[in-house]
Amino acid sequence: MDEVVLFNPGDSIGNFHDYHEAVQTAQIYQDKHTDSGHVLVVKSEKGAPSFDIFIEEQQLDNGQSSFKPAQRYTVSKKL
Repeated sequence: MDEVVLFNPGDSIGNFHDYHEAVQTAQIYQDKHTDSGHVLVVKSEKGAPSFDIFIEEQQLDNGQSSFKPAQRYTVSKKL
C-alpha cells in the first residue's frame, strides 16, 4: 500500500528525474546530517516522474496544509 504524505514543495532538499540519483543523494545527505532524522525520497503525483527528497519531520498534517502550499507525494524510500 502506498503512503501518501503532504509536504511544502519549498522545503525539498532536492528534485530529481532519476530515482537512483535521488536515492544516492538522499543517502549522502543522511550520512552528513545524522541528527536530522529520517530522509524520504518521494514521488510527485503530478506530471512526469519527479522525485524529491524531504526530511520526515517536515511532513505536514491536514491542519497545517491549510497554512502552507502543500503538495501530495507518495513515499518511494525511507532512509
